[in-house]
Amino acid sequence: MVITVKEIVLIIGGCRSGKSRYALELASQVAAKNNIFIATLMPGDDEMEARVQRHQKEREQHWKTFEAPIRLPEAVNDHGLKGNVVVIDCLTLWLSNLLLENDDPQGVEEQIHALIQALETAQCSIFLVSNEVGTGIVPENRLARLFRDIAGFANQKVAACADSVVWMVAGIPVTIK
Repeated sequence: MVITVKEIVLIIGGCRSGKSRYALELASQVAAKNNIFIATLMPGDDEMEARVQRHQKEREQHWKTFEAPIRLPEAVNDHGLKGNVVVIDCLTLWLSNLLLENDDPQGVEEQIHALIQALETAQCSIFLVSNEVGTGIVPENRLARLFRDIAGFANQKVAACADSVVWMVAGIPVTIK
């Protein structure tokens, strides 16, 4: 896949399928400087903090990292006008953060719509990483079902506004849109 103009790309798949690596590879082909990485993870323990540090070291020097665990639409509004390319990693962590802050589905849906607006007004290519959570069993508890439903809704909305959608399977990108 070669990106030559502003494009929104959703990269979706299972955990550890190579989504983040592929998003960074594609984004690096778009721009060599002023690249923005928006992280949504809120590290909750030492292992996650070490993982964050490792990922930051793996990214090349020309990546600027910004954390937006809750206020992702605002971060996209800001950096989508300033950066040459933006990678958002990942939507499902952002949704988890929103639900844990306030498990109001209507409020989360409003945030998803705000994100779509921000994506559409951005001036640079944006690569979004998300997990596909709808291929498993129906969770037994309310919060897990709510998360699955909201993640499915968000993935559908982002995929609808995306120019391209790539499904990652065992490190292999499969273009589906």
